[in-house]
Amino acid sequence: MKNMKNIFTAHPSAADETYLQHLKRASVFSGWMLLGSLACLVHAVFPFLFTETASRIVSKLYISY
Repeated sequence: MKNMKNIFTAHPSAADETYLQHLKRASVFSGWMLLGSLACLVHAVFPFLFTETASRIVSKLYISY
């Protein structure tokens, strides 16, 4: 059982976070990436929409995380 706990806590611990802190941070990051991905998809079909949205999201993630 201890080995199972380690696989869930080793990486968050290396990032100086608890499991729950890491879960929250990674979930927020994932949400922003999902929004950026959707903006890119819409932009691919309608090039006049979301012309800078994905770039702004990537910059925000790069600076914030």
